[in-house]
Amino acid sequence: MLSLNRNHTLEPVPVHTGRRKDTSNTMSHHTLRRRLVTAISAAAALLTLTSLTVACSSSSDAAVTADGKTVLRYEGSPAQVVYAELAEALGYYEDVELEWIGDNGNGPQSLQNTATGQVEFGGAFNGAVIKAQAGGAPLTSVLGYYGADKESFQGYYVLDDSPIREARDLIGKKVGMNTLGAHHEFLTREWLAQEGLTPEEIAQVELTVVPPVNTEQALREGQIDVGTLGSVFRETAVERGGIRPLFTDESLFGAFTYGTYVFRDDFIATNRGAVEDFVQGTARAIRWAQTTPRDEVVAEFEDIINSRGRNENTDLVGYWKSTGVAGPGGVIADKEIRTWLDWLTRNGELDEGTFTTSEVYTNEFNPYANGTYDPNSGPNGEPVEEAVQ
Repeated sequence: MLSLNRNHTLEPVPVHTGRRKDTSNTMSHHTLRRRLVTAISAAAALLTLTSLTVACSSSSDAAVTADGKTVLRYEGSPAQVVYAELAEALGYYEDVELEWIGDNGNGPQSLQNTATGQVEFGGAFNGAVIKAQAGGAPLTSVLGYYGADKESFQGYYVLDDSPIREARDLIGKKVGMNTLGAHHEFLTREWLAQEGLTPEEIAQVELTVVPPVNTEQALREGQIDVGTLGSVFRETAVERGGIRPLFTDESLFGAFTYGTYVFRDDFIATNRGAVEDFVQGTARAIRWAQTTPRDEVVAEFEDIINSRGRNENTDLVGYWKSTGVAGPGGVIADKEIRTWLDWLTRNGELDEGTFTTSEVYTNEFNPYANGTYDPNSGPNGEPVEEAVQ
């Protein structure tokens, strides 16, 4: 098996297996999150999150620069550009400054790091966010940052000659994914349910952790029966041929935002100006990427990577196609939260009425939802026709 090392060259890595708010809403800063009464069938990372959240008291104090800007610690993605980095490069922040502390591609781990005060903001799949909140993590979603559309999506692939043709064929088979308790587990189980499998039958489908860079090889060598592939890994695997999609996340819900950025509730309460500046700037950066020709976006990503001195190359960003974010500037649609609240309740992992959607997220800081900009406008409030050249 191969993986990318810090210099972004390939080296062997082991594979580990295992079983398995309305757009105008505002938030309450001291919402009491009720404890989940029934046991949550969470992944190990989320169980760790719950215990650490109880054990550690995170500070709402933030470092401030000499010129008075609030410092926001965050985790990036190797050889890629997150939208906060794009916002800073475009000059969209006035009151905050970013501090990169390392890279992390694991959503549940990002939530854990945010809840315990190791970073000021993180991001993850919305179902994982709700699970973390149900486990006691004092987090609130403020902005959508990834999703699926016709150009950018996650596919669930099998070999061309695989006997797997429908959901029922997956009973007793292995599905490889980057982590449990997040996007791929939820989407796989949702697809199986939509295709008519019972909970007992779904439990017989083995979910196996495989790093994305290893997934194609694991699929071709027969170590897994279905592999989840997105972005560069999907593009290059499809180019090599011999595989076909069983389903995609876009085929399930169409254009849909799947993940959100979160802040701790205490940080929002004591640093509202910083959170507002972060959201408005990042929302505008997402809107810039939504309304700017692809080649210009890729060129900007390459400039950012080349200037930040992390010993990276720019090969991956060449595969960027679109933001995948459904709402203008990352505005969160109520259905993007309600879908997973209902899913968790239906699957017995959340008590009925544990949360309302307004307790999970807020759009109050997003300029495309709070009246600052027309939702159809560009990154500076200009008509989109002027934003797209």
